[in-house]
Amino acid sequence: MLETDRIFKALSDPARIKILEFLHSPQAGCCTFQGLICACDVERILDVSQATVSHHMKLLVEAGLVRAEKHGRWMHYTLKHDKFAQAMDWLSPFSNQPAKTEPACLPDCVSA
Repeated sequence: MLETDRIFKALSDPARIKILEFLHSPQAGCCTFQGLICACDVERILDVSQATVSHHMKLLVEAGLVRAEKHGRWMHYTLKHDKFAQAMDWLSPFSNQPAKTEPACLPDCVSA
């Protein structure tokens, strides 16, 4: 799977979007460790099981969007901002209207 495929697959799920939003702006009172957000807080905001959080976080980590570290029995996470910048760089050309050019069609494929 291509790197951009992994990124956009990771971004295609509403729960993972919610996780990323939380990691970007964690709510006050969450368990943090040296600026990293604890998996227990992700479980709390999604109201899902540890196994479900692990699944979502695995995809986010594999896509390179999140960094994971184990501290004690809990995993802690933070965003990898450089990957978001790479995704934006990849998307950027699509935000511009392409230059108008003459059709490259053969004469027999242009309808009269």
